[in-house]
Amino acid sequence: MTEHVVIEDTGGVRLIRLDRPDKFNALTSAMYDTLREALAEADASEAIGAVVFSGSPGAFSAGNDLSDFVEASRHPFEDSPALHFIRQLARTRTPMVAAVDGVAVGIGATLTLHCDLVYASPAARFRMPFVELGLVPEAGSSYLLPHRIGLQRTTEILLFSEAYDADEAVRLGLANAVVPADRLLDHAMTQAARLAALPKGPLQATRTLIRRDQAALEAAVETEAVAFEARLRSPEAQDAFAAFLNRSRKA
Repeated sequence: MTEHVVIEDTGGVRLIRLDRPDKFNALTSAMYDTLREALAEADASEAIGAVVFSGSPGAFSAGNDLSDFVEASRHPFEDSPALHFIRQLARTRTPMVAAVDGVAVGIGATLTLHCDLVYASPAARFRMPFVELGLVPEAGSSYLLPHRIGLQRTTEILLFSEAYDADEAVRLGLANAVVPADRLLDHAMTQAARLAALPKGPLQATRTLIRRDQAALEAAVETEAVAFEARLRSPEAQDAFAAFLNRSRKA
C-alpha cells in the first residue's frame, strides 16, 4: 500500500482516489501495486459491485512518473508493477467508473478506455504522448481506440499526441457526459452505486457481451508490452526522459 492512493468502500462502491497532487498524480511503482491489489480485491469481493477512479482537483493523473520509469527501464518490463496493473485492469470484471478532472495523460488517459462509464469536468484534458516520449501505446489503447473511434482519429491521437478535451471525449464516445467539477465525484459515485445495486451475475455477463473479444484485448496488451519494453530502452526514449527530467529540475 502507499499513502498516494486512498481507498474507501461505501455502499458497495470502492472509491480509488489518486492522492499525489504535488506531482499531478503521476504514478509510481508503489501506486501501481496498490491499484492492482485494489482491483483484484474488488473482483474477489461479494460486497463490492463497482469501482470509481478519481484524482485531485485539476489532476486525474499525469501518467507514469518518468523518474520512476528511468529506473524501471533497467529491469525487465515483464516484472514491472505498471504491466501487472495493466493486465489486471484489462481483465477486471467489476464495473469501473472514472471521474476525470484536469490532466489525464498517458496511463491517466488509457485507463479510462477500460472504464464502463467516464465522466469529465470541463477542465478535463486527455493526451497520450507515447510517440513523442520515444515509446508506443500501452494498456490495450492501440486496440481499443481504433475500434471505438476509427483509424483516422486514432492516428491523430496516438501518432501526433493530440490532446482532446471533455466535449470532444463525449463526441467521440470516450466519455458519457461533462459534469461541473464540484459535482463530478458525487455524480460518478451515484452512477457507480446504481451499477452496484444491479444483480451481479447478469451485470457481469452483459458487460462481457458488450465488450466482446476479451482475448483480443489481452493479446493486444501483451503485444504492446513487448514493443514497449524495446522502446523503453531505446536512445529516443532515454533522451526524451532526460530532457523532461531536466526541464522539471529547472522549473
